[in-house]
Amino acid sequence: MSPGDDGGTDVAGAEPEPAEALEELLVEVAESLRLNVSVEVEERDGVLVGRLEGEDLGLFIGRHGQTIDAVQHLAQRIVFPDGPSPVRVVVDANGYRERRAEALRAEADEAADEALSSGRPVGLDPLPAFERRIVHEYLRERGDVETHSEGNEPERYLVVTPVSS
Repeated sequence: MSPGDDGGTDVAGAEPEPAEALEELLVEVAESLRLNVSVEVEERDGVLVGRLEGEDLGLFIGRHGQTIDAVQHLAQRIVFPDGPSPVRVVVDANGYRERRAEALRAEADEAADEALSSGRPVGLDPLPAFERRIVHEYLRERGDVETHSEGNEPERYLVVTPVSS
């Protein structure tokens, strides 16, 4: 540490850069959980992604992704303490987010097929906003169904409806 450096801010007293703040947070959480992992942070296309790679990340991911979702929510608020930011924070562990997105797309296809065959709306289980967005965007590309969200957080869910001819 250089003179005048308190470790959390630069000499002028500014907050750490978002990428640095996210990396520090993820390292601290991993150390607190006694996880032997590497942490990598990158910003691309308005998304700040923090990735943990290592063994036994099940504890970090949690049941149904609840822990990683909570860390991601906290990270967004810690990295951007002044409120909403155009940059979105995503926290991933051993590729969990892509595996989850694949499962969501498969679930979305099943719901769309059911809506088309029955001619009636089909509701999915409640999902966090960023997962609902994955499904909305994925099904928008199909063109044969429409989607909208209903309910209140944390029980907000997505409804898939056949497109009216």
